[in-house]
Amino acid sequence: MPHRVALLLVCALFSVAFFGCSFEERQREEMESILVSAQAGSLKEIIRPEGVPSLPVFSPAVRSGGLIFLSGAIGARPGVNPPELVAGGVIPETHQTMENIITVLDAAGAALPDLIKCTVFLADISDYAAVNEVYIQYFPSDPPARSAVAGSGLALGARVEIECIAAVPEA
Repeated sequence: MPHRVALLLVCALFSVAFFGCSFEERQREEMESILVSAQAGSLKEIIRPEGVPSLPVFSPAVRSGGLIFLSGAIGARPGVNPPELVAGGVIPETHQTMENIITVLDAAGAALPDLIKCTVFLADISDYAAVNEVYIQYFPSDPPARSAVAGSGLALGARVEIECIAAVPEA
């Protein structure tokens, strides 16, 4: 890891010295941000929006480089601690899950169109069609790449959990 940070610093300093004023302001700010992160020993930014249900063992999202990694979201009601699932089964849970994802993306400066990959975890594969009915409402065109798998024991007894990867949007 120290070699990677050192290499990144050398490349960043060379780029700034070589290109100097030809960088656009945004590129210069990004380079300065990378340098500050590298100097601090971390190349990641933790995203923790207010009201989004989470547990102390994970971060709702982490931005690193040009990507935003969202932890698995479930249909827990915002602002309720400890987290509690919305009532009504897989359809309301899926709607709330998507709303929780939107909140995290918004805090990271992104939106649903910036998602490039989602993984859907289902407590019961027979819920696949019901989850798709809700999911497509959020992605009426050009949905992200997606996988869906059935598993058991989702957090808090959830019927659905969705984790995502988003591209950091261009300014």
